[in-house]
Amino acid sequence: MWLTRMQFAAGAAAASLLGAFAASSRAAVSSTPQTKENAMPFTLPPLPYPDNALEPYISANTLSFHHGKHHKAYVDNLNKLVDGTPMANASLEEIIQQSAKDPGKSGIFNNAAQVWNHTFYWNSMKKGGGGAPTGDIAKRIDADLGGYDKFKEDFKQAGTTQFGSGWAWLVLDGGKLKILKTGNADLPMVHGQKALLTMDVWEHAYYLDYQNRRPDYEGAFIDHLINWEFAEKNLAA
Repeated sequence: MWLTRMQFAAGAAAASLLGAFAASSRAAVSSTPQTKENAMPFTLPPLPYPDNALEPYISANTLSFHHGKHHKAYVDNLNKLVDGTPMANASLEEIIQQSAKDPGKSGIFNNAAQVWNHTFYWNSMKKGGGGAPTGDIAKRIDADLGGYDKFKEDFKQAGTTQFGSGWAWLVLDGGKLKILKTGNADLPMVHGQKALLTMDVWEHAYYLDYQNRRPDYEGAFIDHLINWEFAEKNLAA
């Protein structure tokens, strides 16, 4: 799954979210080599739903600020940081992997990873989502995580106990599902893990709606917003 300098297809339905995510990735793998002349800057992908689609759990006001201000700032900063460097023609995932290994490129890593993390987060939610999953993902949660109720408890605990800013993740690691948390911009791909879904626990993800009540936001995310179809497609990919 490659994320590159092409916008995600707008208006993807829940059942095809991963297709839109992957389609934008594959667009970069073409017969035309990228050169400085034809390279495109990274662009802010549109939300996969209207600003008000996740109300009352996440308000249009929060989504507008979070996507239009915070996510956009990471995109703009990344374009400035890689302009004129060897990374200018690289894919987003290549930039993340390369900069993660170089402490001197922490600014590039933080912005590139946050572009990726936020796009993944938007797709991890949908209107009318949440609750217990079905299908293969449900079977794997039963086998690897002790069932949905245990997943719900542990996933919320991962978000609540992430000190400061960060993310809670459901990942595939060594063939098994795991729940983990990462600080700031850190993400599973640089640790050899496959992300299945994520929950943003940076304050800007929830503060306008929940103030300091992070656990209430996490409960709403789990019970009403998780896009299990997206997680299922990531599991199968």
